[in-house]
Amino acid sequence: MQCGGWGSPAAPPPARPCALATAEVRLATSDAEGIVRQAPVWCAFSTVTGGPRQAPTVKEAMYIADYWDRAAPLFDEEPDHGLTAEPTRRAWADLMDRWAPAEPSAVLDVGCGTGSLSLLLAAAGHRVTGVDLSPEMIRRARAKLTAAGLPGTFLVGDAASPPLQDEKFDMVLARHLLWTLPDPEAALREWVARLRPGGTLLLVEGRWRQSGESADPYEEQAEYLPWNGGVLPDDLAAAVEPLVAGLRVESLSGNPDLWGRPVDDIRYALIARL
Repeated sequence: MQCGGWGSPAAPPPARPCALATAEVRLATSDAEGIVRQAPVWCAFSTVTGGPRQAPTVKEAMYIADYWDRAAPLFDEEPDHGLTAEPTRRAWADLMDRWAPAEPSAVLDVGCGTGSLSLLLAAAGHRVTGVDLSPEMIRRARAKLTAAGLPGTFLVGDAASPPLQDEKFDMVLARHLLWTLPDPEAALREWVARLRPGGTLLLVEGRWRQSGESADPYEEQAEYLPWNGGVLPDDLAAAVEPLVAGLRVESLSGNPDLWGRPVDDIRYALIARL
């Protein structure tokens, strides 16, 4: 999900939930063609131990979806979320043009948030599918592409295990998502399995300086995540390298246009090819 720095440059993105295994709670949603789908929603943490567990309560699952639904109206106020400033939009568009396949292709945007990167990719002619846990984020992503007169399919579901059966893509994109997952390496394997031969895995990640303690109990649970606060480039490269034919890492910290301000933490992109 597009969770770049919230609030101040020192603040890491807030945690986003994902699946651990066999949740039974489901939310109904419809895709761009009006087809109703069932997508799993779950909680990563036990409220008793703080550690991971297999299944949430209904109350916990609905709390997580509600948390991000409530965050959605202000989500695009962060410059690198909404991309409303022309220098920021142009900076991300240039990167998408450079990293995405040259020909119109099928792209999966996991943790798509309000769909800002999906919009850029659709405008470049790509066939975009976005997945996010929050129905309100998905609603806003659909509305964003509709307003621009662009096609796109958006589904409510777990970004770590998208509800797409055996569908394959030419590129899988995740921005500021991996650090929020209880099993990020399992998510990497899932995303690589979604790629067609020769496909691209694009991970925009970082290692953010920690801010003060969160007042929200949901965000506080992030301390139990294996990559809490972000993942260093060498660590992510070590996890991805066995899964792909080749990869490279590009630093993004030195371009303030991407973030709407100068940043002094570690931000980068890992681009891998099958």
